Amino acid sequence: MLAPDFWDDQTQAQATIADLNAAKASYQILKDLLTGWEDLDAMYELVKEEDDQELAQELSQATQDFQGQMAAYERQMLLSGDYDHNDCYLEIHPGAGGTESQDWAAILLRMYQRWADQHGYRANMLDYQDGDEAGLKSVTLEIKGDYAYGMMKSEHGVHRLVRISPFDSNSRRHTSFASVEVMPVLDQTTEIDINEDDIKMDVFRASGAGGQHINKTSSAVRLTHIPTGIVVASQSQRSQFQNRDTAMKMLQAKLARLLEEKNAQELDEIRGVKSEIAWGSQIRSYVFHPYSMVKDHRTDYEVGNAQSVVDGDLDGFIDAYLKDQLSD
Repeated sequence: MLAPDFWDDQTQAQATIADLNAAKASYQILKDLLTGWEDLDAMYELVKEEDDQELAQELSQATQDFQGQMAAYERQMLLSGDYDHNDCYLEIHPGAGGTESQDWAAILLRMYQRWADQHGYRANMLDYQDGDEAGLKSVTLEIKGDYAYGMMKSEHGVHRLVRISPFDSNSRRHTSFASVEVMPVLDQTTEIDINEDDIKMDVFRASGAGGQHINKTSSAVRLTHIPTGIVVASQSQRSQFQNRDTAMKMLQAKLARLLEEKNAQELDEIRGVKSEIAWGSQIRSYVFHPYSMVKDHRTDYEVGNAQSVVDGDLDGFIDAYLKDQLSD
């Protein structure tokens, strides 16, 4: 940063400063943990010497707090991927099954919005299409905050719900599916070249969740990448130009994710790992009937309280996924 030509490239300079700030933050957390450990050790010695129940309770609470801080630091150390520190886009699409699956997609949307709120992230809705009777047909969120992609990449895949359907007059059990796609928001230093001739653009009138009308002009933009068939849309901005810019960033993110998956698949082939990406190969099951359980099929991590999970309690699944990826 002291180099005389440091600010000649503003974009690269900002990226370097961001890297420095992230390194400083990690170092400060480690220093705080070391100080906390020394304080715990000193408190433990006092408890051994003095039969003080109040001090023993204080030590117990301090130990629990320290364990929570250690878990958070360990999680951050696991987030070492190329895009892990970036913001992310998250898309949800219901599977076959009409209203039931569309309602399940809406439940997933609420789950991720709650998780984001609980962790101090901002979840901005970029595109939303209402369901036929309830729920939604598709939604795109931009989740902004440190390590948003690293935390959310564990959610990429098909999610399965088993419950007594509220839309079935005979109260029968239904199984529904929804796909979740997570892509990193790319910074300006990442180059993903897209040929303009490969893009088809459609414009339409924007409308928000619940049928709320955003504006009366055709400002919403849908882009189709012809070689891959990837489709993205944005309707959150007021102008067509702004929505096209947002949609282009989403398209770049999807192509980056596609490249990431291709590289991972090539590595799996080298290792002899057989993996199938198919609608039936769900990553996680949420069961509300005949019992309550959520199980991740990649890590075998499970929770007996399904309601707490759909209320945003995802950290256990995220941690299990990150540790599993590290062991691979």
